[in-house]
Amino acid sequence: MFIEFLGAVWRHLPGLIRRRLVRTGQRRFTVTAGAMIFDGQGRILLLDHVFRPDGGWGIPGGFLSKGEQPEAGLRRELREEIGIEVSNVEMLFARTLSRPRQIEIYFRAKAIGRPEPCSFEIKSAGWFSIQDLPPELSKDQRRLIERAVEGA
Repeated sequence: MFIEFLGAVWRHLPGLIRRRLVRTGQRRFTVTAGAMIFDGQGRILLLDHVFRPDGGWGIPGGFLSKGEQPEAGLRRELREEIGIEVSNVEMLFARTLSRPRQIEIYFRAKAIGRPEPCSFEIKSAGWFSIQDLPPELSKDQRRLIERAVEGA
């Protein structure tokens, strides 16, 4: 009976109030999009990031802006950071991290153009064979790459 009463009250609340109440009780997450970008020789593109806490080298990508679709955000990040476009974009998988509270969406794609750092965030960009990844690459980034290659 009490639940039915709460449901009736809820349905009569203005939408703005309902949304604010839901947000109060929900955890918030940041959302990122990243890509395993391969060239014609099967090498993967990695970036040496200034702000990456675990060694510098990692998969290209970044945070999505409010209202931005994941693939559009990925394409924007690639243009801003290394000046490339991509083709054959396909979503691979998503994962949720509890610390930081983040949802990560991963894609596979082919590069169009030559990656050149064009943002202060990127020290360098390089193509690496799967068997010869940079030693500084974190275990987590290695697992993501392995997962992408296994799904190929």
